[in-house]
Amino acid sequence: MSLRAWQVWCQRFAAVMALLWLAGCVAPTPSLDQSSQTEFLRYGRFALKAEDFNRNPEAVQGGFTWRDTGGRFSLDLTDPMGSVIARVVVERTGATLTRANGEQIYAKTPDALMQSVLGQNVPVDGLRNWLHTIKTPLPGMSMIVMDADGRVQTFEQSGWRVQLSRFDALGPQLLVLTHSEGSKNVAIRLVVDHP
Repeated sequence: MSLRAWQVWCQRFAAVMALLWLAGCVAPTPSLDQSSQTEFLRYGRFALKAEDFNRNPEAVQGGFTWRDTGGRFSLDLTDPMGSVIARVVVERTGATLTRANGEQIYAKTPDALMQSVLGQNVPVDGLRNWLHTIKTPLPGMSMIVMDADGRVQTFEQSGWRVQLSRFDALGPQLLVLTHSEGSKNVAIRLVVDHP
């Protein structure tokens, strides 16, 4: 994959992650106590693979840093060498994606940002919640499987199949998300590194 194609996929991934988070802002989060934390920080590696019956499969991988203070969220995506390719900053008033060349895209709503960056609407849900340990299923979850410790481990929500595993004190360290629509299949794998 060319560097330009890699950057486009990183920007798309950043937009999807930001929109998932924004959708989580409007959903109730009964299992989270944001008042007791000043910052929720997760970093690690990601891999994204997209397949379409009419096109060659595309894949991209790199690193991510996820910072969430409750009212503000930022996501940095880096290439395998550690250079920031895209940064998304999300506040309750909107979201801004900044590309490596300094170009910015702003939108007031998740749908508007998704349309602007991807050129299409994509169903979004609460990845912000999924990065935490979930003991009580959230509204909209189905096909729920709990693990032996009473944590939500596998579920479907808004068209995404989600598998959570390798839990630490903050939440899962492995998240596998898959989405299929017609001939299109998207798989996202997040591996959280130890602090």
